[in-house]
Amino acid sequence: MATPDRKLSGQGVRFDCAIGKGGMVPQADKAEGDGGSPIGRWMMKRVFWRPDRVDRPKTGLPTVPLRPQDGWCDAAMDPLYNRPVTTAYPARHETLWRDDHVYDIIVELSHNQDPVIAGKGSAIFMHVTKPDYADTEGCIALAIDDLKAVLEKCGPGSVLEISA
Repeated sequence: MATPDRKLSGQGVRFDCAIGKGGMVPQADKAEGDGGSPIGRWMMKRVFWRPDRVDRPKTGLPTVPLRPQDGWCDAAMDPLYNRPVTTAYPARHETLWRDDHVYDIIVELSHNQDPVIAGKGSAIFMHVTKPDYADTEGCIALAIDDLKAVLEKCGPGSVLEISA
């Protein structure tokens, strides 16, 4: 079992977390598929959750229940790159309704959204970690109870800062 060596802290909390397998990367160097967690300050936009597995998280952020057909486009040259899509979408995309539990709660972060730049990284979320705190594909991941505790402190304007 991996021992987490990263911490998420702020607003009086400090929790173990997992980061991308590519480590923390400067925003200018971030590339689709590099596994890096982008350094910077990212608005927490909205929270998605699996209503068949968890209750709606207590938070001041907008919340959206996930559906089995929900996905996120990661095809860099597609017009909906780094945007939500349905899983019938013809371009490459990630399925958000997963068999494991890492996407039972997902916080959408504002990385590469205004404007979206092709190939600069998609689907950078804060989500539930695997039990062993295994590296992510670039996201920040926390134990589910820790993630819920963070969300209780969040509302409009909340920011997650990834720093080296």
